[in-house]
Amino acid sequence: MSKTAFFTDERTFWHTGGTHALFFPVGGWVQPPAASAYAESPESKRRLLALIQASGLAASLDMGSANAASDDDLLRIHPRDYLERFKAASDANGGDLGELAPFGKGSYEIAALSAGLAMSALDTVLAGRAANAFSLSRPPGHHCLRDKSMGFCLLANIPIAIEAARARHRVERVAVIDWDVHHGNGTQSIYYDDPNTLTISLHQEGCFPPGYSGTEERGAGAGEGANINIPLLPGGGHDAWLYAFERIVLPALNRFRPDLIVVASGLDASAVDPLARMLLHSESYRAMTQLMRDAAARHCGGRLVVVHEGGYSEAYVPFCGHAIVETLAGVRTQVEDPMLDLAILQQPSARFAAFQRQLIDEMAQMFVR
Repeated sequence: MSKTAFFTDERTFWHTGGTHALFFPVGGWVQPPAASAYAESPESKRRLLALIQASGLAASLDMGSANAASDDDLLRIHPRDYLERFKAASDANGGDLGELAPFGKGSYEIAALSAGLAMSALDTVLAGRAANAFSLSRPPGHHCLRDKSMGFCLLANIPIAIEAARARHRVERVAVIDWDVHHGNGTQSIYYDDPNTLTISLHQEGCFPPGYSGTEERGAGAGEGANINIPLLPGGGHDAWLYAFERIVLPALNRFRPDLIVVASGLDASAVDPLARMLLHSESYRAMTQLMRDAAARHCGGRLVVVHEGGYSEAYVPFCGHAIVETLAGVRTQVEDPMLDLAILQQPSARFAAFQRQLIDEMAQMFVR
């Protein structure tokens, strides 16, 4: 149980939102182009994996792949009709079954593999084969509803993995902390009335879904109070996110006392991401990961899984993701973040930070009532 488990598979990098390489239909043995103008390109993930290997961090990890999620695994979350429509479109030439979630030929099998990587990460931690784990899942999953794809997400990777874990292990109370800059609306919708799944989303207010904030949405029925949304102002930086952890996330975990913590780890709150307007840097992600390690040690025997979600800066995602994996593994390599000094200088002023802290304090009072 000494090493952090790390799950990845080259085939997940072959998923594409487009349909052709040169003029050949993408799928089968025809790979997508090496780079894509489409935001959800494989390159940021490939570069993260390459940095982990080049830095020597891979030696501290138990690296492997996994089997794809089975039909039974997928059906715990998604209705058969949705899966059949997705499979039929994927077998043809791709399409879009929702909102801003196009896919190419063969993406059904790749999405099932992406979910399978997350499943194996949870299974490995719950079986005691690793203290914690990271899944480099692609395509992402936190926007996917039960019956509708959305925002690059085709299957709900984390819910699929959680329900598989509940079927195979004695795990009941699961906390999902989503620090992707966009609201984790799919995970929220799936667990909105479930008192045994705490869902917390930190996100840029109004970013995606467009105009969404969510502080008033707290869950329903037996699950009332088990859903927390923390919308942060555009331009918010390191202080805002870490203060939100201090005032809202960690107290919520203390109240909930989870058996397992899962992080939906989007890296699109970084200072240079093209799809949001936040100012996090690699040390922000290192600090948040350490807080999650400490919380997992306090509540659930250290059981922590991080599942990759968004992040669209090909140059900077690797440094943020590398900091997360270093923290999970408890090691530091010689990698230096070339953006760090500039990102620190670009943080909001003390006046802006104080205003954001006031808003976070107001939210914290709402969530304890």
